[in-house]
Amino acid sequence: MTAPRGGLAGRRVLVTGARGTFGRELCAALLAAGARVVGLDRHPGTAAGAPVVGGDLTDPAAVGPAVRAAVDRLGGLDLLVNNAGVGGPAPAELPPDEVVRQQLEVNLLGAWRVTAAALPDLVPARGRVIFVASRMALLPLPLAAAYGVSKRALVAYADALRHEVGSHVGVSVVYPSMVASPIHDSTAEAGLSLQGVSRLEPVSGVVAATLRAAAARRAPRDVATTRRGRLEMALARHAPALADRLVRRTVAARIAAGDLDAAPLAAGMVRRHRGLVG
Repeated sequence: MTAPRGGLAGRRVLVTGARGTFGRELCAALLAAGARVVGLDRHPGTAAGAPVVGGDLTDPAAVGPAVRAAVDRLGGLDLLVNNAGVGGPAPAELPPDEVVRQQLEVNLLGAWRVTAAALPDLVPARGRVIFVASRMALLPLPLAAAYGVSKRALVAYADALRHEVGSHVGVSVVYPSMVASPIHDSTAEAGLSLQGVSRLEPVSGVVAATLRAAAARRAPRDVATTRRGRLEMALARHAPALADRLVRRTVAARIAAGDLDAAPLAAGMVRRHRGLVG
């Protein structure tokens, strides 16, 4: 992958979730582009050679000091990449549990806390914020309600932030689809793999899209990571009823094939599709 060196060389960058699948690759690519990078992660250490400050994004008292430590180490801040995220199965028909709370805390509130802590440095620098969301923010899938809700809420937060600080800080949202990473492990273990519902894409494409957004002359509003992603985003925005029908048809085919028979969390859907309710 060729990084856009001219737009990133010397930029001071903070990456959250720096020791995760996307985070490590983002740090490596940003460093290769000549940026100065510090990561923020629950587990301190290094990521692709970049120092990583420890900080729990679900702890309101910990986020501010962690961001301050990272910014002080950089000597200022030009770019914040809100990349940290967690997933897990969460059917919408069941009461919210700890899995749901954790996803909302990390995916939405964690990004909100970090952004708020970073803005005093980003505004005078005329910097940028990039949110790594998900195609599920626009094209939700069943049995993963918490993830879709948290990512859609993250996009709503980005929209509100753009209205408030957009005169001084660029705000972009990147929409990856499914990437092979540990974030899907708990979903697969519950028998709810997204295979056959969402198409895998490479990490490198997500990283490249993020770097393009960071280096662009003007911060792009919404960034797809693939051509298929652009089509899916357009479909979700302009023909949502059609998008719903396509998702329902795909899920019905998986149920008919027995793919969800061993998944207790999908039992309600399976019964309804097979007319066994009551």
